[in-house]
Amino acid sequence: MATPEFVTNLRTRIGHELLWLSGVKVVVLHEDKVLLVRRADNGQWTLPAGIIDPGEEPSHTAVREVLEETGVECEITDLLGVGVTAPTVYPNGDHAQYLDVVFKARHLSGEANVNDDENLEVGYYALADRPELPPLHERALQWALNPRPGGYFAS
Repeated sequence: MATPEFVTNLRTRIGHELLWLSGVKVVVLHEDKVLLVRRADNGQWTLPAGIIDPGEEPSHTAVREVLEETGVECEITDLLGVGVTAPTVYPNGDHAQYLDVVFKARHLSGEANVNDDENLEVGYYALADRPELPPLHERALQWALNPRPGGYFAS
């Protein structure tokens, strides 16, 4: 699902105004590779990510989004950190900004494949030979590769 129903409902009331949302990014590592998706809306390679539904635990969102986007079942192993994204303007004119909860996960089962209409490509990529990631996705990957006790937080 590209846009959660609760966001669509809010948009009928506020139009394209800035909406503060919470989301997750998930670094899934498997056999020295990282799981990546190439987004259909902008063509960028990113980590699996998504919006936390009202009342949903962030770790449950992370597992759900990875499965929905990639067909991979994963297990959350670590909370890597929390940050805030820059304001985003989507192609349809919607403005949003996110509280960004970043998790590390391990592959449990499933073959990485395009599993929804949000992505054009999905796959595991060797860390040294992977597509370029947007800055906050690269930051999340670096957090996973260089974990810090207590996690990473803006200072």
